[in-house]
Amino acid sequence: MLRKDYLVRMIEEMTEIIGKVFDLKQQRKWIEALWELDELYKRQFRLNSRLIGSLGAKDIVELLRSGGTVEADKLQSLARLVKEEGDIYGKSGQPDEEIFCLMKALHLYLAAEQYGTDRALWNLDGEVRDLLLRLKGYRLPADTERLLLSYEESEGRYDRAENILYRLLQDGEANKEEGLAFYERLLSVDPDRLERGGLPEQEVREGLLAWMKATDKKD
Repeated sequence: MLRKDYLVRMIEEMTEIIGKVFDLKQQRKWIEALWELDELYKRQFRLNSRLIGSLGAKDIVELLRSGGTVEADKLQSLARLVKEEGDIYGKSGQPDEEIFCLMKALHLYLAAEQYGTDRALWNLDGEVRDLLLRLKGYRLPADTERLLLSYEESEGRYDRAENILYRLLQDGEANKEEGLAFYERLLSVDPDRLERGGLPEQEVREGLLAWMKATDKKD
């Protein structure tokens, strides 16, 4: 109950501040909007924007680990603020900073999902879709791609997951065993679900053979 009350208070405060930030963005008061977010970082997460900007996404996830468990709902909430910060940079004409924040937010959302967050908290699925659309054309870090592969697979979008696997291979970030495990998992999935996921069973078997050939060439 205490945990739930804490989350409710956090969401209420974040919603209020995000509304205030929206008004400041409408007035083109970029610095003031960033200040509001920085204060919220400090109050809710004991972090600040400078520290968040200097840390890698994986390091931020570890900062929210308590007693061996990642605070997944809190992580999702932090992702929402990092995305908001990226929005401010984008609207104020700082595209590099915008993309940097959006990539980090995507990683945090996907990590929160992996650790069992309540997806409805900030509409995680909608946020991930929006971020992927805005990051289209950009190469994601390998760690983020792996999280995305797991996410797409869990959602039954097997064709997209396979595409990510091959991107990782192209970048030298995936090994033979990783791909074999992926295809073996799919072969245990109901054929009708594979069909709905864009990767029929026959294509999975063909993909397994193609993966073995592709990785054998790299060895």
